[in-house]
Amino acid sequence: MTLYRTLFIFVFFTMTGTSCTRNNKNLLQGKIKRETIAFSSKVTGRILKVFVEEGQSVKPGDTLAILDVPEVNAKLRQASGAVKASSAQRLLANNGATGNQLKQLRAKYAAAEDQYIFSSKSYERASAMFTDSLLSPQAFDEAYAKYQNAKAQLDAATAELNEAAVVGTRYETKMTTAGQQEQATAVLGEVQVAYSERYVIATNEMTIETISLRAGELAGAGYPLFNGYMTNSTWFRFTIPESKIAGFKKGDKLKVAIPYLKKSYPGIIATIKQMPHYADITTAYPDYEMDDAVYEIKIIPDNRLQMEGLLYNATITTSLKQ
Repeated sequence: MTLYRTLFIFVFFTMTGTSCTRNNKNLLQGKIKRETIAFSSKVTGRILKVFVEEGQSVKPGDTLAILDVPEVNAKLRQASGAVKASSAQRLLANNGATGNQLKQLRAKYAAAEDQYIFSSKSYERASAMFTDSLLSPQAFDEAYAKYQNAKAQLDAATAELNEAAVVGTRYETKMTTAGQQEQATAVLGEVQVAYSERYVIATNEMTIETISLRAGELAGAGYPLFNGYMTNSTWFRFTIPESKIAGFKKGDKLKVAIPYLKKSYPGIIATIKQMPHYADITTAYPDYEMDDAVYEIKIIPDNRLQMEGLLYNATITTSLKQ
């Protein structure tokens, strides 16, 4: 009987102590939180190498991984070729005819001019003979046609030589080639940006918690490859019903206890915001009133550097009576 009585007393006080802890109306429970961040690739590719490990701290500019993107490599060569071709076309339009082309045009003009002079003299003789009835109408018409043809060829050769040597390439042609070069350069720049995106670069200080993919796996565009916590971003989160929110306001100083460390740290209330309506209490609950709205209290520790070693999502407490 004595043994049973002793066990009963022990169990009774143990249960009573637990109940008092859970039902302590002056104690508010919360969680340790950190700002999370994820890094992903803007292009789809196969991971060639991962340069970091889980638990490692990284800084802005650190390379986290490199991807193999063969499609972008092919587009880069294609765009580079288009830029070279358009640049050559624009240079050709600005420089006009080459020396050899001018020689050819001058020779063509000289031949057309000689042909014109010869046909002009022939036509004059044929015209005189036709007037004296010494030449048939058919022969006269043939001489006249040769004269007109030689004159047209001379006009064409004169215009070509004048455009190449004096006027130069038309303004519209120069503008067209300039536009083509600018378009090709813009495409090349776009491809170069996509090519640089094969490197996954850290943009913030963070501690890597998880690495989703490893070397050899295919990473889709926008898929988070690295997840972690931002450095010096620890904060304390409490949720409290509307019926008890009056005791808290932004800027209040609080002491937050961390049971697993048996330590307390001071902090300040940074924000108090209502949680989404699905978090409102609309059914019977031991600690909350019916239809209570629920609010989130965010507390920033006074010294965040001391918080780096705290366990994420560990339970914390603070008193409702400050």
